Formats: sequence, C-alpha cells, structure tokens
Amino acid sequence: MNLQRTQKTILACMLLLALLCALSSPQLLSQPSVVKPQRRLLDSATIVQRYGTIARDILARAGKDSLAYTRLQYLCDTFGHRLSGSESLERAIDWMLAELKKDGFENVRGETTLVPRWVRGAESCELLEPRRTPLAMLGLGGSIATPPEGITAPVLVVGSLDELKARAAEARGKIVLFNVPFTSYRATVRYRSDGAIKAAEVGAVASVIRSVGPYSMRTPHTGSMRYADSIAKIPHAALANEDADMLARMQARGERLVMRLSMSAKQLPDTLSRNVIAELRGREKPEELVVMGGHVDSWDVGSGAMDDAGGCLATWQALLILKELNLRPRRTIRLVFWTNEENGLRGGEDYARRHGSEPHVLAFESDGGVFKPEGFGFTGSADEFNMYRAAASLLAPIGATAMRVGGGGADISPLIPFGVPQMNLEVDGSKYFWYHHTQADMPDKLNPRELNDCAAAIAVMMYVAADAP
Repeated sequence: MNLQRTQKTILACMLLLALLCALSSPQLLSQPSVVKPQRRLLDSATIVQRYGTIARDILARAGKDSLAYTRLQYLCDTFGHRLSGSESLERAIDWMLAELKKDGFENVRGETTLVPRWVRGAESCELLEPRRTPLAMLGLGGSIATPPEGITAPVLVVGSLDELKARAAEARGKIVLFNVPFTSYRATVRYRSDGAIKAAEVGAVASVIRSVGPYSMRTPHTGSMRYADSIAKIPHAALANEDADMLARMQARGERLVMRLSMSAKQLPDTLSRNVIAELRGREKPEELVVMGGHVDSWDVGSGAMDDAGGCLATWQALLILKELNLRPRRTIRLVFWTNEENGLRGGEDYARRHGSEPHVLAFESDGGVFKPEGFGFTGSADEFNMYRAAASLLAPIGATAMRVGGGGADISPLIPFGVPQMNLEVDGSKYFWYHHTQADMPDKLNPRELNDCAAAIAVMMYVAADAP
C-alpha cells in the first residue's frame, strides 16, 4: 500500500532475502555510513530467567483497562478517514501528538514529510443494459477522472490477463472488467495495480476490477493503482464482488452489457504531512534504537480502524505499559506512526533518509490488523531469531508463541539497505481482507481484549529487543 503496494512488497521481499544473507557478512558490518551495534545475544534459558517476571507483569498490566480501544474509537470517530493530504489526517496527528505529550513520553514531535494528495470526488457506476441498476463501486487511488458526462461503453468481462490477451480484439472501445476471484492478496492485487495499464494496451476506454477480497456485502475495496508513462491513462475502479459476478453471468448467457462510469477524481499538488514520533529513552545506550509503530494514514473510506489505527494504538499502548511499569530498557524504544503508507510510502522513506544511519537494532511494524496475536515474523540473523523465539515463549499465556522466518512491513522496508533486522506481529488474519480498504473498516471490527493482547505481546518483545545485552 505504498506507491503501488504490490511492487513495494515484492521489492521488500527481495531485500529481506538479501538481508538474511547479508547480516552475517563482515562487509555489511563495516559500512562507513551505518553504525552497527555490537550485541552479545542471550541464550534461551537466560532470556526466560531474566525476563519471565517482567513478561508476567506486562501481561497482567495489559488487561487492566481498555484505554487503547477507547483511544482507537476516539481517533476513528472524531477524525474519520486519514487519507494523505487531508485535513482530517492532520487534525488526527495534532491530537496524537498532544496525547503522547500528556503520557509523558520523551522527544514527542512531528517530522514533516511531503505527501501526494489524491481526492476521490463524486463517483458512480450504473449498468444500462440489459437492465438499468446502480453498481457498488469505488474508484482506485490515483485514478484519473472520466469526462464530466462519464464514460458509457459496452463491457467485456475477462477472468485473467491471459483471457484479455486472447480477446484483445474485442476489448477496443470497451470497459474491461477483470472478474478474478481472490486467492491471496499478492496474487490478486496485481489486477488492481496494473489493470488500467493492461486494459489500455488493448484499447479499452476504462477498466474495473472485482474487488481484492474474499468476502463482500456489496462492499467494494479501494487501494492504489499505477499508470505507465508510455501507455494511455484510463479511469480505473473496483466493483463489489457480487456485482462483478452478476455481470460475468450475464455475459455468459450472451447478454449485451453496457455500463456508465463517472469519476471526478483529482490529483492535487503534494502537501505537507508528518510522521509522529515519541520515545522511551534508554537507560544505558540511548543512542541505540528499537523503532516500532504503524501507519497513521488510511484510505478515505471507513475510518481506517483496522488498517492501521489498530497498529498505531497497539504499539502506543505497548510503550505506555513499559513506562507505567517503570521498565526502562538499556536502549531507546522509538515509537513512530508513519504517514502516507497507503499511496506513497513517503513517511517510511523519509524516516529512513533521516534516521537510517542511526544505530537501529530492530525495526518493527504492526500493519496486519490487531486480531488475536499468534506470534511474530522476523528477518535477521539466526542467533537473533533464536533469541526472539525464546522471548516469544514468554507469551504462552496469550498463545502468541509462534516465531516464523521472514518478517517486516512496508514502512520499515526502507531501512533494509541499512542492515536493520525486521519484525512484524502475526495475528489471526482470517477476516482481515473482508474489511480491508472498505467502508466497513470501522472500530467494531476490532476486539478490546485482542487489542490489549497485541499490545502486551509487542511490549514484551520490544523490551527484550531493547534491553538484551
């Protein structure tokens, strides 16, 4: 969910693979631009002995109130969506900064970042033939507008890029609908990212996709898309799964489909936003850092509760728990709410540009929902993996002991070239893509107890990362 999230994700995966090999390389450790902290890693038995009581205290404290969920509700209800460039995002950031200062954290500040500003405007989609009915749609982020009168054209439904290629002659002058059922996010999101390019290449006048999600109640999913400079730009939108299936059935019966698509989206000049930063300063090595957080921006539908207010509030609460228990680790834990993850990744890129050469020992992001925590994913050295796996065993009371190889996040991926190990929270995400980027991403989709458990798991893991010698 950056410039086009699938491209960034693939790049991040490639870099993560390289990092697995590189972290053990003397050449990496000798980079003049990066001060790499030297760590004496603890064995599993020592981790359990040293941090077992602390973990129990954290778990007990996490369940004592619902402050994180109360704040999440307030953030989402009061400010609504937080699309980059919007007034609502900046007002939400103002509130977060004020609350973080009230909590007594150190070095609370907003670091400015220039972000893109795409405005949806009015939009609609209507089937005209074989019968007249409105269709549930959302324009995709970054799409151009239609002419003021809209685009009225026949529809060609295809089930894959291969089918589009085979039927290219039929697509000219039509609206192409990619009706591709959800298998996995990575496999299906390419139709959102590249659909407009592929449809324009064969002469289509607009493109629409079946929404990228496994479940729908006529709730279309938005998200970022891209254009190629060498290919004509055409409007690009998403239909609810039910409507896409209906059109596919009509075409299969031999019925002629005609659709009118109207979109008034605008790409305005870039504007200033901010990364939100707060710290719990380390007691011995404050210059060494564990950075953790989520992204503060959201799409302009729903209120971004799950994606990613939950990640912000879980990490915020984790840091607050440590502060309230007077658990000040050896190193500084830096909390960051990155801006513009959804349609640009400018916040993550600017953070790396400003701070990448600082001695980070770990970068953590929560951006997969804060449902029941199951454990963590980690990319780094084998010794560090074993240390964090031992730390995860302390989370047995909440069932979050899993530790898998391979972890990270979009906003922390720009730190990969600096050799910073990457980690993310693993949760029961079975319903995540039901609500992802839809009007349904509201606070009711999250559970206060699960949010507290996520905060507890993060607090334990981040404390070990920041405190272990």
